[in-house]
Amino acid sequence: MANAPKPTTPVKKESSGTSGAFATLAIPIAFVVAVLIYIFILGDPSHFKGGNPAGEAADGDYFGVIHKGGPIVPVLVTYLLMVFIFSIERFIVIGKASGTSSVDAFVKRIQGFLNAGNIDAASAECDKQKGSVANVIKAGLKKYKEMEVEATMDVDQKTLAIQKDIEEATALEMPMLEQNLTILATLVSIGTLTGLLGTVRGMIAAFAALGSSGAASSSQLAAGISEALINTAIGILTSCLSIIMYNIFTSKIDKLTYAIDETGFSIVQTFAASHKR
Repeated sequence: MANAPKPTTPVKKESSGTSGAFATLAIPIAFVVAVLIYIFILGDPSHFKGGNPAGEAADGDYFGVIHKGGPIVPVLVTYLLMVFIFSIERFIVIGKASGTSSVDAFVKRIQGFLNAGNIDAASAECDKQKGSVANVIKAGLKKYKEMEVEATMDVDQKTLAIQKDIEEATALEMPMLEQNLTILATLVSIGTLTGLLGTVRGMIAAFAALGSSGAASSSQLAAGISEALINTAIGILTSCLSIIMYNIFTSKIDKLTYAIDETGFSIVQTFAASHKR
C-alpha cells in the first residue's frame, strides 16, 4: 500500500539533508559576519569621540553606542542575522511547496475534476501545480487508479488503502516544511535571555567601576547603564522578529496541511461514492 510514496522518499531525504547542511553552514557564517560588523562597522573610529573605540561614543551616534554594549553584541547580531537568513530560506521552501499557483484555486480545480470523475485530468493538474500539496494529492490519485483495477479487495479496504497512501505521502512532505522552524522558535527565547545576560554583565562592570573609583558622576553611571541596556534592546528586537516570522510560517504550513486534508478527504469520499455496490 506504500507504493506511491516510495519513489519520493530519496527526494525528501535529499531535501532534508540539503536543509540541514544549509543550517550547519549558515550559523557559523552568520557569526563571522556579525563579528566583522562589530569590529569594522560598529567599531569604526568615526563613531567615537577622538576616534578612539575605547572611549565614549560620539553624541547621537547609535553605531558607537551599540558597539559599547560589549562582546555580547556580536552574539546578538548573529541571532538577528539568523532570523533574516532562516526566514528567507523558509519563505523560499514553503513558497515552492505551495506550488506554481494559488493553493485554494488548485484545490478547487482538483475537486471539480473529482466531481466529474476525471482522475487523469486531476493528475495532470498536479503535474502543473507541483509542490508538496500536489505531490500528496498525486500520490492519492495514483492509488485511486490502482484501486479501481484491484479485484481482491472490497470497497472499504480500497478506501482505507487510498487514505493510508495519502497519510504516508503527507508524512514525507511535512518534515521538509517544518525543518529549521525550531531554530526560529529557539531564537524567540535565547534572544531576550542573551540580551539580559549582556545587560547584567554591563551593569556589573558599571557598578564595579563606581565602587573602585569611589566617586563617579551620575552622567558617567547613566552612560554605563545605557550602554548595558543596548544588549536587552537588541535581544528583544531579535525575539520579536523571531516570533513574528515563526507564527507566519506555522500559519502557512497549517494552510497547506488543511488543503492536503481537504483534498485527500475529497479523493476518499469520491472513490467511496463512485464504487458503492
